Amino acid sequence: MRPQLMLPEDFDAVRALSKSLGRNSRPELFGNNECQLVLKNATGQLVGWARAAWWDPQDQAVPCGYYLSGVEISRQYQRQGFAAILSRARLRWISERAKEAWCVVNARNEASIALQLSLGFDQMFGAARIGNIEFTGGAGLLLRKDLSQHEIAGVEPNEEGKQ
Repeated sequence: MRPQLMLPEDFDAVRALSKSLGRNSRPELFGNNECQLVLKNATGQLVGWARAAWWDPQDQAVPCGYYLSGVEISRQYQRQGFAAILSRARLRWISERAKEAWCVVNARNEASIALQLSLGFDQMFGAARIGNIEFTGGAGLLLRKDLSQHEIAGVEPNEEGKQ
C-alpha cells in the first residue's frame, strides 16, 4: 500500500473511521497547504489517514514548525506498520520544507511514542499543556526529529531511488 493524497471524496470514510475509534476528525476543516494522506487496501477501503501541518502554538516553550498532526488506523489494521508508512511519507513532505519535524503525543499513548522514537524523534519535554493542547489527567510529550541530513533514516526512496 502506498499513501495517496486525501481527496474530498475520502472525507466520509475518514469521518467514519474516526468515529469507529471514538474520535471526531473532521477532514473538511483541515487546512490548505497541509500534507493530508490516506492509505487504502486493494479493494479501495480506507485503512488509515494522516496529516502534517504548520503549527504556531503561540507558546514560548513550544516552537512553530511542521508537526505530525494526526494519524488514525482502522482497528483491524493497527500495529501492522501502516502508521509508520504514513509517518514516513509525512516526514518526506516536511523535509522538503524544513530541517526539523515536531510531534505532540499523549504520554499514555505508548504505541504512538514507540512509533515516533522508531522514526528517530527525540523527546524534548513533557507537560500537562503543550501549546493549546491540554492533557487532562495526564501529560503530553513534545518530540523533535532532525531532518537536516540529506537522507532521512527509515524513509523509503521514491520510484527513482532518490529521497
